[in-house]
Amino acid sequence: MSQQQCMTARTGRDKQRYSESGERLVAGVVPLSVDKTRVLLIQSSRRTAWVLPKGGWETDEATAADAAKREAWEEAGIHCVVTRDLGKILDTRTPKEVSSSAPKALYQFYQVRVEKEATEWPEKHKRGRQWMSYPDAKEKLKGRPELLQALERSEIVK
Repeated sequence: MSQQQCMTARTGRDKQRYSESGERLVAGVVPLSVDKTRVLLIQSSRRTAWVLPKGGWETDEATAADAAKREAWEEAGIHCVVTRDLGKILDTRTPKEVSSSAPKALYQFYQVRVEKEATEWPEKHKRGRQWMSYPDAKEKLKGRPELLQALERSEIVK
């Protein structure tokens, strides 16, 4: 079974990559519909907010894009193709908001085209997913500047 079809989500940070300055390297996706009019958001693991699929880039993954596509599968249940590198985004949290369980991060986002939505995926039990228009997604992501910046860098129709 390929990594993208594995029904077990990775947990822990024993394989986590870090930058030279100590930031946790996080890879994520901005999943767009084929016509680029909608973005697929997922519920946070506690189901309290809507977010973009993202997670740690691990040492056994050759590229951040590989990590981003794995996270898209685990968290959103989508098979996707990277269509654009959206670049790096710095974590804007204050020192008081950073902790050992939530260290400073350096984000790398990719715009992806969703090829297939699975009916079952590793984190389905703890995350819903929903297609949203740009205005709706912008409103849902307003409390997460790094996610909003990734959305703004994408080619979604505004």
